[in-house]
Amino acid sequence: HYGGGSFSKIAKGRVKGDQVNVKWDEVIGMEEAKLEAWEVVELLRDHAKVDRIGGKVLRGVLLVGPPGCGKTYLAKAIATESALPFISVSGSEFIEIFVGTGPARVRKIFKKAQQFARVEGGCLIFIDELDAVGTSRTSDLGFGAQTERNNTVNELLVQMDGLESQKYNIVVIGATNAGEEVLDQALLRPGRLDRKIYVDRPGLEDREKLFAFYLAKVKTDPSIDVARFARRSVWKSAADIENIVKESALIATRNKRELVTFKDLSDALDRIELGFKRKRKMTEDERRRIACHEAGHIVVTYLLHPTDDVFKASIISRRDALGVVYHQPREELFTSSRTRILANIKAALGGYVAEKLKFESTSDGVAADFHNAMIQAHQMVWRLGMGMNGYIGDYEALLSSWAFRSSSTGDRLSDKTKERLNEETHLILSQCVKDVEQLLRQEDALLERFAQELLKREELEYDDIEAIFSEYGKQRTFPAPSPSSSQPPSAAT
Repeated sequence: HYGGGSFSKIAKGRVKGDQVNVKWDEVIGMEEAKLEAWEVVELLRDHAKVDRIGGKVLRGVLLVGPPGCGKTYLAKAIATESALPFISVSGSEFIEIFVGTGPARVRKIFKKAQQFARVEGGCLIFIDELDAVGTSRTSDLGFGAQTERNNTVNELLVQMDGLESQKYNIVVIGATNAGEEVLDQALLRPGRLDRKIYVDRPGLEDREKLFAFYLAKVKTDPSIDVARFARRSVWKSAADIENIVKESALIATRNKRELVTFKDLSDALDRIELGFKRKRKMTEDERRRIACHEAGHIVVTYLLHPTDDVFKASIISRRDALGVVYHQPREELFTSSRTRILANIKAALGGYVAEKLKFESTSDGVAADFHNAMIQAHQMVWRLGMGMNGYIGDYEALLSSWAFRSSSTGDRLSDKTKERLNEETHLILSQCVKDVEQLLRQEDALLERFAQELLKREELEYDDIEAIFSEYGKQRTFPAPSPSSSQPPSAAT
């Protein structure tokens, strides 16, 4: 039986049926998308009513958004709530080098959908990874692959416009991570995939709900602060959060614990975000240098950064880094001010300056920090008009765009202008180094304390870091959170 939101998988030769039962309140982390999707559910339920008043019946829906944000899950919930059969297929299943295979599979899917629709009053066809098959049609560049793709898109358009599809209430739901701009425009015109629903990464409140939802499925320590993990997981998708909770349960099991603890969750997030710990045999001089380097990042970020919390510091190797300080905004920020970018640069340079003050020389551990700082300083001057000498404009465009190129001399940016822009970039970096050096000289005792704590404990969590700053009488006041304000987290090495 395929009614009541069944889920059918079309693979190359046969149809396999599976019941889908995703309840509406189980779809978490996308409230705005759910509101739009509910309109789709109501249109599917009231198909006959729409016909009676002469309205246009819904033919197609496009779900757009980053990977792991729940597009497939939302499509299953639509099928469950509308109580219609649900045929699922991946866009990549259509494409093969053999001419005619893709269009034949499209016809087979729509034929099966018509069979379901005659019995159930409608059918949903879900095409995941639509960009694998639905990109813009172009001329073939060889081997017939593009011709096959073009023919498949043509057949999909024909079937969506067909009288049988309209008669039997067949609705196509497409999903893509790539964005609608890569799709063939004919797929998006009115009467096809014209209803667009954007499924974005969850905000702070939605991340709290997601953590609570997935943690409820495992045995957990009731003292776990879900809000803190929601704050620490900026830019994480619903799938990321589910993965963090699964990983924490595995860590608890390996350590023979009955409950998932705060540390298990923290270790799971670290493992996914920063990589596995790698024990390396280092000399005491190397350990002290790394500890001072990371202590510099901690002090500068905490005392100078206007938006970021320091969530973790470690001198345990992960991936290519010998140590790490993990910081990110208290709230989701969609823009960066000049003040915030300068703070990012200073935070990146904190390790370099700390090494210089404590050892009178620096190590190659500053390379990644320099890269980070220089990229941001360069962007400030060359693209954002945030320099000190009044240069306004996107000078990168003059270098990269053919519209601004001169046939005789190449780009239209003079060597003198480039030199001045580079001087401004260097000026920003030099001033940031001076500011950081002044701060770390003033806070030498705090710098030394963090270095010693890292040498002794190797890792410091948020509470440990806050306690030490509080001990030295250091407190910060953040601006009040705005209603909708995100930048990815930073990890200084």
